Amino acid sequence: MIEFQHVFKSYGRGRNILVDITFRVQAGEFIFVAGPSGAGKSTLLKMIGGLEPSSRGSIQVNGQRLDQLPKRARPYLRRAVGVILQDTHLLYDRSAIHNVLLPLAVTGLEPKLALARARAALEKVGLSTKEDINPIELSGGEQQRLAIARAIVNKPAILIADEPTANLDRETARKIMSVFKDFNRVGVTTLIASHDEELMAEYASRTFRIEPGKFTDLSSPRAMQSNGMAGYSSQRN
Repeated sequence: MIEFQHVFKSYGRGRNILVDITFRVQAGEFIFVAGPSGAGKSTLLKMIGGLEPSSRGSIQVNGQRLDQLPKRARPYLRRAVGVILQDTHLLYDRSAIHNVLLPLAVTGLEPKLALARARAALEKVGLSTKEDINPIELSGGEQQRLAIARAIVNKPAILIADEPTANLDRETARKIMSVFKDFNRVGVTTLIASHDEELMAEYASRTFRIEPGKFTDLSSPRAMQSNGMAGYSSQRN
């Protein structure tokens, strides 16, 4: 489903943000990406979504080798990957339903079917009664759920989210996580960047940790032992 092989990422002539990263994600996994600010969590997710190229190494997503993918094929890749960034990029000059319809505008989907799919996406995130409301009138948690609806309206195989519960209260954060778990239960591969150790312990099936110059799969027995996390696996299930 997702495979990184010896991937490096730098900007210009600056230092490498990501260094020699290799991992594989199977279909249907639920993975957290942890690490301090500036370590490269957001960059990693953007690379999976085809929004950032690697500087070196190979990345395969949904059967496509990204560094060999022609530009004309990238929009098709992005239909398979739902992306939720820290800045939700909602458009405040149109309603909630029209924000969700945007990804369908380039697919050529028949308007009635597109509207039905957008309404179904809003229903899945609990916003079916607010389709005509401008996003600026929604709470922070509702705006996050609207961004999720927009990300899943194309029925992606992969869903990636960058700090989707940041600055939300605990109850709202759990509601957001429940939405992600609902999609994961029906087979959507999910990767979430987060600082929230409590949510990771409760929801993750695997956890990747990125630190400057270092990448660790905390789910591997060796990594858990070296990080003093021998009881982590049993505690989170």
